Parts: sequence; C-alpha cells; structure tokens
Amino acid sequence: PTSSSDEGAYAVQLMMEDFPRQTITLTDSSNLEEIKTPSDFISKIPVQFLLRVYSAIPSCIEGLYLARFLPPTPENGAQIYADVNQLLEITIRAEATLSTITDLLVSRPYNMAKSTSGSGNFTLRWTPSESQANESHPICFIVETSYSGLLHQSEHRCVIVTVRTLHIFYLKMKISTTLSLVNDKEIIEEAIKDELVRRGIPLIVRVRLLGGDLVEVRTIPHTSD
Repeated sequence: PTSSSDEGAYAVQLMMEDFPRQTITLTDSSNLEEIKTPSDFISKIPVQFLLRVYSAIPSCIEGLYLARFLPPTPENGAQIYADVNQLLEITIRAEATLSTITDLLVSRPYNMAKSTSGSGNFTLRWTPSESQANESHPICFIVETSYSGLLHQSEHRCVIVTVRTLHIFYLKMKISTTLSLVNDKEIIEEAIKDELVRRGIPLIVRVRLLGGDLVEVRTIPHTSD
C-alpha cells in the first residue's frame, strides 16, 4: 500500500502444501503404500486471514510509534528448551516513546499463560506436560501500539520451544566428610557426582544435596541435534 486510498481490509486466502525433498514411501494404518515424489504434495491446508491497512504514521523507526523489542526478548528464530513438568518463562520487553503499548498478541500452545507487569513488560509461562514431550512448538508474537486511535504492530518474531523429558531420582547416602555441609555444599555435590559417574551414572546429571542423607540426581537433557 502506498496511499490513503489503499486503507481498509483485504481478505487473503492461501493454500499451504508440503512436499518431500526426495521420493518417499508412505504406509497407512492398513499397510497400503503410496509413493510420493518431490513433485507430489503430501498434504495441503487452506489458510485464510484478514489484512488491514491503516493510515500512515509519522515515522516507521522502531521505538517511536512502532514498538521496539528490548532485551531479554528472544531473537527471531531462537531455539528454546523446556523440560516436562518444569515451568518455562519467556520475558518479552518493548518500548514505544510516542505511542501507547496496548497488548502482546501471541500464537502459543493452548496451556501457555500470558501476563503483564506494566507497559511493555510481558511474561509467557508454560509448564509442558508428558504428552508434549519431544515436541517442538512455534511461539510467535507481536506488540501492538495505539496512536491517534489506530492500532499498529511491531516486527513479527517467532521462537521454537522444544520439550525435553527430565528424569529426577533421589538417593539416600551416608556422607562422611570434614567439610561443612553448608559452606562447602557445592564441593560436596561435585564430589558426589564424580563418584556416581565413576560407578556408571551418565556424566550429564546435576546433583543437589537436600540435607541429611538425601541427594537429588537430575538428568541434563542433551540439546544438540
């Protein structure tokens, strides 16, 4: 759009199709096979949305009328890891000095909560369930501002959250040491970890001394592809 005559709402309809990168064979629940080549779509789905063109604003520089993201907001395309049954928090901050920040619009998992602690300060909270383990979820967001009664949107950012399975178990141990269980807690925890690894426990664990003879051992999920 280049002029005020372009203002208004426009209906857009797309057809999204996905294709294999190489020839593949698909097998359904009845064991029937179907060959798909790179020119055959695997599936398709229609996408419909409304595009609204507003009147021009005095400046398109981010941070004035259009919201500008501030740290620690994740960058577009960031990869974030979450653990099953563990709370994940994503902080989103933005500023717009010459307009009013009105909302954060988010595409997110159904059980992710959104909250705000003041203008331009938002938090997304999510505790993935067991059923969401080993899944990757796109989370997309924009910040909406208001100027002269009209709404405007920031740049569009998306992050990918991959859910990992976290294993926690507890051990009762007899700990004999001259070190202080309070002041030298980290040294003792590292010594316990070294001994567990020596006895065959995988190296990627985190050990926490809970007090008395109880030790928590927590796996550290592998994050590489």
